Amino acid sequence: MADNGDDIDAEYRIRDGDYVVLKRGDVYKAAQIQKKRKIVFEKQWFFLDNAVGQLYGTTFEIEAGGAMKPHAAKQDVSAADRDGKKAGTDNRNIVDDGKSQKLTRDDIETLKEQGLKGQEIVQQLIDNSTTFKDKTEFAQEKYIKKKKKKYDNNVTVLRPSTRILAMMYHGREPGKICHLRYDTLAQMLALGNIHAGSKVLVFETCAGLVLGAVMERMGGYGSVIQFYPGGGPTRAGMENFGFPPHFHQTLHEFPLCKVNALLAGRLEAEEGPEAAGEPQEEASSGAEVKEEAPEETQEMEVTAEGDESKEKERQEKRRERKVYERKVKMEEKRKKLTATAALLEERHADGLVIASRFHPCPVLLGLLKFLAPSRPFVVYCQYREPLIECYTKLREQGGAISMRLTDSWLRQYQVLPNRTHPVLLMSGGGGYLLTGTTVAMDTAKATTKQAKEEEPASKRIRLEDMDGASSNNSA
Repeated sequence: MADNGDDIDAEYRIRDGDYVVLKRGDVYKAAQIQKKRKIVFEKQWFFLDNAVGQLYGTTFEIEAGGAMKPHAAKQDVSAADRDGKKAGTDNRNIVDDGKSQKLTRDDIETLKEQGLKGQEIVQQLIDNSTTFKDKTEFAQEKYIKKKKKKYDNNVTVLRPSTRILAMMYHGREPGKICHLRYDTLAQMLALGNIHAGSKVLVFETCAGLVLGAVMERMGGYGSVIQFYPGGGPTRAGMENFGFPPHFHQTLHEFPLCKVNALLAGRLEAEEGPEAAGEPQEEASSGAEVKEEAPEETQEMEVTAEGDESKEKERQEKRRERKVYERKVKMEEKRKKLTATAALLEERHADGLVIASRFHPCPVLLGLLKFLAPSRPFVVYCQYREPLIECYTKLREQGGAISMRLTDSWLRQYQVLPNRTHPVLLMSGGGGYLLTGTTVAMDTAKATTKQAKEEEPASKRIRLEDMDGASSNNSA
C-alpha cells in the first residue's frame, strides 16, 4: 500500500524535463524544467533546479543568486491588522502629488540588497507613507495589493492544462491564437463532441493550442489528424502540454495542399530525390609530377597529392551520408503520408474543428467530405462575415443541418466583501462559432438542384411561365 501511495504521489511531483507553467499574479509563462537553465520571468531571473521533487502548485520564493525555495506560510500584510492602526473615513483630503512616500527608489534598492523580502518591503512602504493611515480600508487594501504585485518575488509552478495555457496565450500573445478566448475554446471542445476513442480532424493556426486541447480531452485514445498549410505543422502550443509518448502515437498530419488530390483519387506519395551519382575520381587529375623537377620537390608534391585525395574522400563520405539521411527522412515522410491518407480515404471521421487566420469557407467545404453522417463540426473565426459566407454555402449545397452561428460573451467579477462589481477592464469579444451536423445527401437530387441554381434567374422565370401556359392549354 505504501508503494502504491508513493507512485500516486510521484505523479503530482515535478520532474526534470517536465513542461510547467509559471504563475506570478495574473501573468503566466510556459517553461521546461532543465538544470542550470536561466529563466527570465517578469524582469527577474532564476533557476528551476530546486523545483524538482516538489508538488505541483507549490509557491517558491526567489532568493539572491536565482535560487528558489518553497515559500513558508506567513501572515500576509493586511489593512485589518496593522499594529492597531485605523483607517480613514474618506479619501477627499488625499492629494496624489508624489510626496507622500518618504522612501526613494535608491532606498528600496538598498533594502533589496540587505536581503529584505517582498512582504517586508511592502511593510516598509506602509510605515513610510504619510497618507496611508488617512485612506479608507478599501483604499488601503488596494494599495497593499498593488505594492505586493510589484515587489513580491514569489512564483508558483503549475501543471500545464488547456485552461491555464489558453489564459496564458490570451493574456500575453492573443494574436498568435487568433484572439481565441478560453471560454470559446471550451465551447469548441464541447460542441465538437471531442472524446476518447474518436477520430477528429483539426485545422488550426493557433500555435498548436487547439490541437493540444483536443489531444488532452481525448486522453491518448483515438486518432487526431492535423491538416497544416505550408511546409510543416506548427505545434509549439501542443508541446507545452508535455504529453507522454503514447499521446504522440495518436497524432497524424496531412498537408492541406493535397486534400483535393486525395478527394479526386490521384494522390501520389512524395518520393525523395534520387541519390546523386557515383562521385568521379578526381585524384588522378591532381598535380602531375614533372620529370624535370628535383627529387625533394617530387616527394613534396606526392605528399600534397595524398592529402588532397584523403580530403576529397572525406568530403565524398559526408556528401553520401547527407544524401542517405535525406532519403531516409523522405521515406519516413512518405510512409506517414500514405498511412494518414488511408485513414482519410475511409471518410468516417467523427468530428471537425477549424480555427485559423485563413478564410474558413474553402477549407470547411473540402474537409466536410471526410466526415461521416451525423457528425458535428465547429468553425471558429475572429470575425463574423466569413462564417456567414460558410453558412450560406452550406445552405445552398446541403449536407449539413442544425447550423448555428453564435458568439460568446464573458464578464469577470471582483468578489470581495462590500465591493463586488464587474472588473473594469474586460475582453471585448471572444470571436464567433459556426456549428452544425453532417447528413447524407442524395447525389442525384443534389446534382439536379445545383444545375437549376446555376441557370440565370431570367431563364428560370421564362421556363416556369412556359410550363404554366402549356398546362393551361392542355386543360
